[in-house]
Amino acid sequence: MNDNFTNEYFGIGIQNGKTPENLGVLWRSAQNLGASFIFTIGNRYAKQACDTHDAVKAMPYFHYETFDEFFNNMPKGTRLVGVELTDEAVDLETFNHPRRCVYLLGAEDHGLSKQAIEKAHFLVKFQSQFSLNVSVAGSIVMYDRGLNKSRC
Repeated sequence: MNDNFTNEYFGIGIQNGKTPENLGVLWRSAQNLGASFIFTIGNRYAKQACDTHDAVKAMPYFHYETFDEFFNNMPKGTRLVGVELTDEAVDLETFNHPRRCVYLLGAEDHGLSKQAIEKAHFLVKFQSQFSLNVSVAGSIVMYDRGLNKSRC
């Protein structure tokens, strides 16, 4: 068995995503940047036309109707990292990513729910005046995780 899988993994997902195209782009980035799974909360999407690498067959996808359903089914020992542009959030550039975590992004127009922000173990943000497209933001988080940074 691969030791990296048993000791370190991450998933990434969108809460109340605005467009199915964003999920398709995030899915492809997740496959390329080492995610173990992808998920949505509140919306269900089919395979996307922008998924040219057929990531839907290569990576597990989970859908949860509510935040509570998602939170209650997170893998044991996993930390929830919310990506949100708030004063309380830590700058991504200085953030030490947990070894086992789930990154949660909100839609561009509403961000994460209050409940998600309150339940997150960590909140991270970018040095940006405005919110980014959710698939772009997710790709940046995953890329940053892949840099040689210490894990907590």
